[in-house]
Amino acid sequence: MRDRLNGLAAIEEALWRELQRATVDRHHAWRTPVLATAGADGQPDARTVVLREVDLDERRLVFYTDARSAKRSQLAERPQAVLVMWSPALGWQLRCSVRCAVHTSGLAASSRWERVRQSPSAQDYLSPLPPGTPLEGAAPDTAAPEEDTVAGEPRQRPVEHVAFAVVEAGVTAVDWLELHRAGHRRARFEGGSGRWLQP
Repeated sequence: MRDRLNGLAAIEEALWRELQRATVDRHHAWRTPVLATAGADGQPDARTVVLREVDLDERRLVFYTDARSAKRSQLAERPQAVLVMWSPALGWQLRCSVRCAVHTSGLAASSRWERVRQSPSAQDYLSPLPPGTPLEGAAPDTAAPEEDTVAGEPRQRPVEHVAFAVVEAGVTAVDWLELHRAGHRRARFEGGSGRWLQP
């Protein structure tokens, strides 16, 4: 049985430390939280995103998306959302209430795109078609394409095809739940303080 943390302050510090670790540990369960938003018709919508950055001072989480995606338009309409994550290793579930800002231009987007464009994941933002576009005929080929190079350097796509957006999710509250054989515990952290809740 794993050791348990005592005290709300220690738990809050540990959960933020784990969130930060998830941005560099590809095997951390919190690296891919579920983002829940409200659709244009008011119906709930959810999908997995990849946690890219954590700003401890600002209590902010960062992930990327295609600028033409449904989540981008949903967040523009209703910036409030929830990020949900579960870690079997920790026995911890987090529900982070967030207020999102989407950046497609300016330093917030351009500085990150400069890093992403040199990686294989750049292809995620270079498709001429928006996500969810119906395709005619057979499924797209999922085999890795041959590298398109010029003089040994990767060929850059025309800038008009770049559909890269950065989502900064400011955390307004965290609902923490620990499942443990010795008894479950739950707490809510909001506005710089925490309180115990009935699990």
